[in-house]
Formats: sequence, C-alpha cells, structure tokens
Amino acid sequence: MAKAARPKLVSAPIIIAVCFAIAALEGYDIQAVGVAAPSMAPALHLADQQIGQAGSWAMVGLVLGALIGGWAADRIGRKIVLVGAVAWFGVFSIVTAGVHSAEMLMISRLLTGLGFGGAMPNMIAIASEISPPGKRGATVTTMFVGMPAGGALAALIARYLPHGFDWRMIYIIGGALPLVLTPVALWLLPETRPVRDPKADRRVLFALFGGGRAPSTLLMWIAYAFTLVVLYLMLGWLPMLVIAKGLGKDVASWAALSFNGIGVLGGLTLGVLVDRFKFGWPMFLTYVGLIASMAILATATGALQVLILSGLVGFGVIGAQYSLYALAPLYYAPPVRGAGSGAAVGAGRIGSIVGPLLAGTLREQHASAAQVLTYTLPVILVAGLAAMLLVSFGKPYAAEGDHVA
Repeated sequence: MAKAARPKLVSAPIIIAVCFAIAALEGYDIQAVGVAAPSMAPALHLADQQIGQAGSWAMVGLVLGALIGGWAADRIGRKIVLVGAVAWFGVFSIVTAGVHSAEMLMISRLLTGLGFGGAMPNMIAIASEISPPGKRGATVTTMFVGMPAGGALAALIARYLPHGFDWRMIYIIGGALPLVLTPVALWLLPETRPVRDPKADRRVLFALFGGGRAPSTLLMWIAYAFTLVVLYLMLGWLPMLVIAKGLGKDVASWAALSFNGIGVLGGLTLGVLVDRFKFGWPMFLTYVGLIASMAILATATGALQVLILSGLVGFGVIGAQYSLYALAPLYYAPPVRGAGSGAAVGAGRIGSIVGPLLAGTLREQHASAAQVLTYTLPVILVAGLAAMLLVSFGKPYAAEGDHVA
C-alpha cells in the first residue's frame, strides 16, 4: 500500500500570523505590570521598588526559559517547545490574577517568564527558516511587532475598563487568550527542526565562541542587553513616570499606547529598511534618533509633548531591538540556531531584569521622572556602539544572501 501523502504545508503568512499573536500575548502580559500597577500596588501594599522587582522576576524566568527552550528546540523540535511555552505562560498569567501578597506575585511572574523565554528563540528560528534570505528582517520584525501591539492592547483595556474594575481581570484576560491560542498553534505551526547534518558541529559553546565568533557573540549580547534595559524600563515604568510628571492617569495610559503603537511602526519600518539597505546605516540612525528623543522626553512637561516623544522613543527602541532579533540567526548554523538565538535572548534579558529594577531603585531614592529617563542615555549609547561594531566587524555564518553591513 502506498504511503499517505503528507498534508500541504501551512503558508508562511499564516505561520507569521500565529507567531505575531503569540508575541502580542507576551507583550500584553509584560505591559500589564505597568498598566495594572496604579491599582495593583495599593491592593497588594507594594512599594515602587517591588513593582520593579515583579517585572524583573518575570525576566529572570525568561532568561532561564530562553536558554532551555532554545537548546531543547534544536533537539526535539521548535513546534512542541513553542506550543508548550504558550500554554505555560497562559496558565501562570491566570495564577498572577489570584495572588494576594508581594511574595506570591514574584513567584508567579518568575514562572510566567519561563514560558516567555521558551517561546522567543523558537519564533526567531522559525522566522529565519521560513523566509527567503532577502526578507528575513521583515519577517522577524513582523512577528515581533506583535509584542508592542499586545502592549498597546493592555493599555487600551486599562484605559477603558469601568471605574473601579478589578486589576486582576487584566491578568485573567492575558492568561485566557494564550490558552485559546495553544490548540490553534498546535494545529497550524509546522515542525521546522533542522535536518540533522552529520558534518555540522552541534556543540553550543563552539557555535557561540569557536571559529572566531566570540567577538560577534559578545557584541550581540551587549547590544541586546543594553537595548533591553531601555525597552523594559519604558514598558514597565512609562505610565508611572508620566504620572510622576504630574500629568495624570489618562495621559499615562495614552503615553503607553503611543509608545507601543508607534513602536509597531518602528519595528515594521526597520525590518523593511534592513532588508533593503542591510543593517548598517538604518540602525545607526535609529540609535541616534533614540538618544535625541529620550533626552527631550526627559525634560518634556506638556501632555502633547509627552505623547509624541513617547511614540518616538517607542519607534526607536522597539525598531532597534526587533532588528537585532533579525540579526541573531545570521550568525549561527541551522543545527544550533535555536541555541544561538536562545543564548542571545537569554543574555540580553539581563538588561530586561536591570531596566525595571533600575527605575524602581531610582524612584525609591526619590529620583524625578526626568532623572530616571536621563539615566538611560549612556545605556543607549553603549547599545548603539555594540550594534554598529557587530554589523561592521562581526562574523556571520556563511549562507547565501546573508549580508549585514
């Protein structure tokens, strides 16, 4: 009897749409800390520093999840690890809605972060493997702009919830949606595990640091980490910083929406530009623009100024970070691409731990909103320098069509 024909592969746009939805749910949950904080903090008796710690514990989990998830996916397949990660962070987002103390909040955020981490390197690897070389930047950034889109959704929900609505509903929504998406992802996503090549070196440490790739790997980690300090400081603290400027909760919600909404445009724009012009000058201009817009935002006092500049900062930092996501797979061979991307995500997420903690610590020491934002300027400078050195002098994996400078 002849073997049954394999089902037709799902088209790339559908795969991108599913990964976009996963990224959007991650972005929603991460942003939920910031938008829920004004109501959650008094309900759980949280100090400003503890709000920062809650965001950072999620990132600790994400670091661990990225390292484990990337390694596992190269061995058992990207699909099963990604789908399992989605279900995991859905469950623990709902658990977050049931906490009644600061300690329970920290534990629930740590466990939620494990799911975030398991998902991210697999989406990066899938994007690299389903897209033609000349479209990788656009493919990766299209997937990952789901994160600011989800963050914007969280801000909108917080903005339009009825007065006195329980902050816990924000997390219930953020947990239920991933559980609904889990069977959809299981049904539609293909298995993209690389074909085993006996000639390929699958040693993770060699893939990261062997063959003269150590400088590239280290520069990538620095660019990831320092960019993510800024991104997660803004995701977790922008509404609170706007309130600290004396502009009120309504302006704070709209600032978060502007940051995330215009950040989507930044990610899509940079994805197209790096595909057309490579990574060099688009990323240079992005980091320069980010420094300028952040410096002006630090001193802005008017509501309209803050809304516009929040959007420009979102455009720059989100566009830069998602371009870096597109860059990572170019430096590692397919059999270790998940591990390489996972290591970059994991190392970079040190920045996402530091960002919320930095803001919380500064606010605890009575730093003004302007001072907190000003502290990000040297961080952006280091991130930009590392990114430019990487694209100018790094050593990508030799593959047809893969050029970075």
